[in-house]
Amino acid sequence: MERSAVNPVKWSLEMGFNQGEVVSGEARTLYISGQTAMRTDGRPEHEGDIAAQLALCVDNLEAVLTDAGVTLADLVRLNVYTTDIDALFPHYGHLAGRLGAAGVAPTTTMLQVSLLAIPGLLVELEGTAVA
Repeated sequence: MERSAVNPVKWSLEMGFNQGEVVSGEARTLYISGQTAMRTDGRPEHEGDIAAQLALCVDNLEAVLTDAGVTLADLVRLNVYTTDIDALFPHYGHLAGRLGAAGVAPTTTMLQVSLLAIPGLLVELEGTAVA
């Protein structure tokens, strides 16, 4: 499998994402459902703490990747949903840092939504990995 970043502009690289990615060759694709700040028993964690929720979202996303035999480095698409973009931005460096440490800058979309499925949740990550 070969990945090629497509960045006609470079500002997005400073924020940790590519404008596009071309993936070619033989590969497996993993589509990852939205990962939130849920404990392993299915209960929400860190109500009201967007930084802690974001960290747990990334942990949960990485757990799905690992269970499928891939890593953060294989992430090609990441969607970030939050109920408060202004509150999330000061903590976005945690996510960007984890992605940067893995050597990946997946295509990314961030959206503010009015609600997530479970009350008290503030952020949700969904992605696509190709390995």
